[in-house]
Amino acid sequence: MSDRIAVVAEIRRFNRFYTRRIGVLGETFEHSPFTLTEARVLFEIGHRAPPGRNRAAGKQALSNSGPAASEIAAELRLDPAYLARILRRFAAAGLTQSRADRADGRRRILSLTAKGAEALAQLQAVTDEDTAALVVDLGDEPRRELGDAMRTITRLLSEPADRSAEIVLRPHQVGDIGWVIERQARLYADEYGWNGEYEALVCEIGAAFIRNFLPGKEFCWIAELDGQRAGAVFLVRRNDEEAQLRLLHVERSARGHGLGTRLVDECVSTARTVGYRRMMLWTNDVLTDARRIYERAGFWLTSEEKHVSFGKHLTGQFWELEL
Repeated sequence: MSDRIAVVAEIRRFNRFYTRRIGVLGETFEHSPFTLTEARVLFEIGHRAPPGRNRAAGKQALSNSGPAASEIAAELRLDPAYLARILRRFAAAGLTQSRADRADGRRRILSLTAKGAEALAQLQAVTDEDTAALVVDLGDEPRRELGDAMRTITRLLSEPADRSAEIVLRPHQVGDIGWVIERQARLYADEYGWNGEYEALVCEIGAAFIRNFLPGKEFCWIAELDGQRAGAVFLVRRNDEEAQLRLLHVERSARGHGLGTRLVDECVSTARTVGYRRMMLWTNDVLTDARRIYERAGFWLTSEEKHVSFGKHLTGQFWELEL
């Protein structure tokens, strides 16, 4: 089974589980008078400001704020005719009202009436209670794990135009080195077929870094993308004048955000700041993406050697940078 077919099957399995777990398969949502789609439309009218309008601009702006039907249809990917029927039912029930936009008379602004606002508040209260019940028996760590997983799903399945990822580089903490070892070993096994020899090497490097750590002279940075670990790099001391860049990696799901470049740039600038005169690194020629990052940072190739390691015939490369 290909990776694509496997992930499709997993998504379908998750969808079946989650829709059953949160109870959206009934005729109405959360035992309310509304279907799931109607509840989403009600929420959008109550909470969504139109593009380019500032809700903090004052009372006059607030009185004229609200979404148009076309904006809700685009946001929820609803057929306009289907949405129009829902809006007619809302208006007939006294839940919504519409008025002309003073800035654009052709545009009709939707808003909730007092009755609609009360209905939305009741729906949200029930939803909050039911959602809280899903996690009431989870401990702190499982809750954090659940939140991380949901943020990952949101980030990976977002439209490219909607992705505004937050990138943070931070110093390592307890547990981070173990994560680097696990992710490096898995990454290179999956992408290049390297065997357990590489995992053993990374374990040795990580253990030596922890045991012999020199604050102010040695560093490990963890790159976080939207609050989740997504890459890492080490800067270790070789002697008073020379430092070594080690174990650069970026998770496959986080590539395309410039994390590798950010990590290497942080290494180089910090090495210069703390007084190193040179930097070096060892890599293999098959790691083409990493080599491009090193070249852009100013490293130059000094020597190569063929070797058999990690179950493969490889060409090792030494690179240097004068600081």
